[in-house]
Amino acid sequence: MTQNSSLPKSADYVIIGAGMHGLSTAYHLACLQPNKSIVIIDKGELNEGATSIACGVVRNNYYQPAMRKLMAHSVDVWEQHQKELHYHPVGYMQISMEAMHEDVASIYEQQKAIGYESVFIEGEKDSRDYMLNLFDDWQAPNITSVLHEKRGGFSHNTLAVTGLAKMATDKGVIIVTQAEVTELEKSNTSNAISKVHTVKGAIECEQLIIAPGPWVRTFWKMLDLPDYIDLLGADGKLHNTRMWHYWMLQEGVLEVDPSMLVTNDGKVPPVLHVDSDAPLHSDSTGKLLMEEPWGIYYKPDAHFGGIQGGFAPYPLTEDLDDVSVDPYGHKSKKYLVTREFIDVWCSALAACQKRFEGLTPKYKDVPSGGLGCLTPDSFPVFDVFSENAYVIADANHGYKMLGVGKLVAEDLCGKSSDLLEPFRFSRYAEGKLHPLSNSPFPWS
Repeated sequence: MTQNSSLPKSADYVIIGAGMHGLSTAYHLACLQPNKSIVIIDKGELNEGATSIACGVVRNNYYQPAMRKLMAHSVDVWEQHQKELHYHPVGYMQISMEAMHEDVASIYEQQKAIGYESVFIEGEKDSRDYMLNLFDDWQAPNITSVLHEKRGGFSHNTLAVTGLAKMATDKGVIIVTQAEVTELEKSNTSNAISKVHTVKGAIECEQLIIAPGPWVRTFWKMLDLPDYIDLLGADGKLHNTRMWHYWMLQEGVLEVDPSMLVTNDGKVPPVLHVDSDAPLHSDSTGKLLMEEPWGIYYKPDAHFGGIQGGFAPYPLTEDLDDVSVDPYGHKSKKYLVTREFIDVWCSALAACQKRFEGLTPKYKDVPSGGLGCLTPDSFPVFDVFSENAYVIADANHGYKMLGVGKLVAEDLCGKSSDLLEPFRFSRYAEGKLHPLSNSPFPWS
């Protein structure tokens, strides 16, 4: 894999962002149009930004039919490149409280309708028995349903990006790092973007693809698009609402041997996601931590050096203009998980499985956390603005949606997909919003 220090003068396709979406789009464009020039530019190096802290979970556990279909497609792409992307197809489990029972039952029925293999267990006793068959120390409280997706799993976050970058550059894609974008210049004769200015110079383009992850608002402004948009609500009225919302992501690592989390028969388990409404007490002090519903996900991951996962995110309440995405993730001094998160996450692990009791001191105390940039309905936008600027706004669903790059590449080559249509920007003014579930997570 090669990266260029210099910026070419022009390219048929210029892609901003060397994360999952940018790299996937570039690779699939190169497969479809091998004679076209494709250049990816990124403000940092590979595996910085959102990809450097991504949990790497791949799932189809969505209440929204459009997301479920899109994720089934993405799982197909993960499976096609399992070796190159260090993908572990171990499955995924949604283990839920009664308030989510109906939602999860709907997910199961619709997974079955699209041929996505899963098993659904209902009732507190049967759910507990199913989990005890996997883990003899299972003890998560107030669980009345289990959805076990047989596909899905996880990928090592940075290894997957490195593998995807190699797939792209092997097809002739040029990656230019340390090339922060400073301006998008429009043509003299149209509204199209004709040139991208960076700290390394300018590059002319026929087609621009913007795949910036949590930096999407920066490019939204460069395209002269509004921070507030009209949204048709369920009440039949138009509401002027913010286009972007920032959420704080809460993830961390328990520094133990990853092999301590195996199934009763010694296998790597599915990714585990538990939503409970039982009061959560501190595993260290016994103090009541939460009375409201809580959610946790976790998996063994040697790449992270232990048990890696997270807790439900929370929205930032500060003014949009006061939110500073940079420095991002581990480099930030402001947007990092707190001691409260450590106690809550480790205590939730212990509430789910006895093997985690007393292990809060094993938390890997390094900078962790990051920001997600969400849309008004917390779901992605894939659409064209300024005539030739294709924006991939992933609303923090990015890593798992590997297949979006393939669909965008096909879209750009004239083969549009029904999978992308529910994610067009026009849905807000038309009131075609994605339904919301009862999960503690805003995007489930």
